[in-house]
Amino acid sequence: MRSMLRSPLAVVTLVVTTWFAVTFLVLPNLQLLQTVFVRDGEWSLRAVDRLFASPRVPGALLNSFLLAAVLAVTVNVLGVFIVLVTSYFQVAGSRILWLGYATTLVYGGIVQVAGYRVIYGEDGFVTSLLASVYPDMDRQWFTGMAAVVFVMTIAGTGNHLLFLGRVVNRVDQNTIEAARMMGASSFTVVRRIVLPTVAPMVYAITVLTFLAGLGALAAPQVLGGQDFETITPLILSLAGNPGSRDIAAVLSIVLGASTIVLLAVLMRIERGGVYFSISKVPAALQRQRLDSRLGTIAMHAAAYLLFVVYTLPPALIVLFSFTNASAINQARIGLDDLTLDNYRRVLTDASAAWPFVVSVGYATTAAVVCVGGLLFVARVLQRHRTTLTTVLEYVLHLPWILPSTMIALGLLVTFDRGQPFVADIVLAGTPALLGIAYVIVKVPFTLRLLKAAYAGVQDNVEEAAAILGASGLTAFRRVVLPLVVPIAAAVAGLTFTSLLDEYDAAAFLHHPLYPPLGIVIRNAAVQDTMTDTTALMFVYTVLLMIVRSIALWLVYGSGARRLGLVGRRRRGVDVER
Repeated sequence: MRSMLRSPLAVVTLVVTTWFAVTFLVLPNLQLLQTVFVRDGEWSLRAVDRLFASPRVPGALLNSFLLAAVLAVTVNVLGVFIVLVTSYFQVAGSRILWLGYATTLVYGGIVQVAGYRVIYGEDGFVTSLLASVYPDMDRQWFTGMAAVVFVMTIAGTGNHLLFLGRVVNRVDQNTIEAARMMGASSFTVVRRIVLPTVAPMVYAITVLTFLAGLGALAAPQVLGGQDFETITPLILSLAGNPGSRDIAAVLSIVLGASTIVLLAVLMRIERGGVYFSISKVPAALQRQRLDSRLGTIAMHAAAYLLFVVYTLPPALIVLFSFTNASAINQARIGLDDLTLDNYRRVLTDASAAWPFVVSVGYATTAAVVCVGGLLFVARVLQRHRTTLTTVLEYVLHLPWILPSTMIALGLLVTFDRGQPFVADIVLAGTPALLGIAYVIVKVPFTLRLLKAAYAGVQDNVEEAAAILGASGLTAFRRVVLPLVVPIAAAVAGLTFTSLLDEYDAAAFLHHPLYPPLGIVIRNAAVQDTMTDTTALMFVYTVLLMIVRSIALWLVYGSGARRLGLVGRRRRGVDVER
């Protein structure tokens, strides 16, 4: 504690962090509880009684839990399959398949949901094309729970490609060969050796998938229709009316409590598993062949059918970005319909480019503030372990266990009036509140990665700087900070790209004059007919896909090394790490 007090930077960091945590993490949640349980200065359960009196609530709760449970199965089944065909089995064109499945990494969230709605919805391109052949078909076939599960299943397999694929590549080849010599079939090896080895990662992805399904907003709102309503869209609907905002607060608390309980249960199940590796000297995995020729044919057919399912929507969106709304409405696209007017309008018309500029501004500001601030916070939390820093660290992880809906509603309820912690400024209805929400939701992810980066810096590096006469601040600025900057830059890039089309918080907190891309894309997707705004949505989507592809190339691929951002050698010393 004394060493921390001797550092002015650590003291300032702790003061600012404590203010931020109390103002934007603790106070909104307390205010949300007060909205529910305190009325006219007295304790009251009126909001709870109104909640259970509503005929929509039980169905929404049931649908949310049902959606989460179904996704926990479908996403894992599909995700494990695409990882096996791209990383484990010998499949022709596996690299091409991987690129097709990886489209969800650059094409997700509200962008993906809107794309499926425009392509397969009531007035979508594929539906219009099918209706021209089958006039009596139900044009609303792509709505309801089935459509929501389909889209969220496809979108949820990105984690399998990024993380599970790497784990599968580390499965021991010696163990597989030993099992095959004992007569085990290909599927037996997968079931008894491969899957148990990668089970920890599967459990981790299952937790993320379940929580995503429980708090889903975009897919149920856009594709659910009138017969499939879940918790989060209902909260958004109720929060728009001040008279029913207390019911929305109760629902958000129920959602948050359910998230915490389910997270604890799933983590307990994960800890109860048994995971092992038999070989003491592991060998690199080699691609495996299926025993059955018929099985090999079936696996190839399923893999390439999924390739079409994954790549058709983004491919059509790229094509639609060069056409006009009339051609899309009539389900006919010829050479005469191709044009660059949509891109010219977005790049030259200020009104058309405004949503993209707003989103870039929000994402850039949030990434810089979050990563820049947490560079100091993570260092203080890592170096100074006290009661205060421990409590702060737990509080800063609250956005990881609370749904973004609850966070957004808490901010809305708290800052619709002046608060002393922000100089009595009313933040609700201003662009600043959405920017604050963007920072909040990214704090836990950024903090964990930066703490890990600092933990990888050896203590003798700072000791050497101290021996040479450098002060603690100078050693941090000249020695430690440059070693973690590459990781910080990667985190900032991921934060930036993930916030470009963020929708959940924006749906609650966006300013009408500063609509981010997520809001504009959602509004364009739910229109009854194709318009010029819909055509611009395709351009926005293509631009987002390009930006995300560049970010993934820099973070996960060889982009950073080729550009000389990492891996440079200075005086014979490799400083990549």
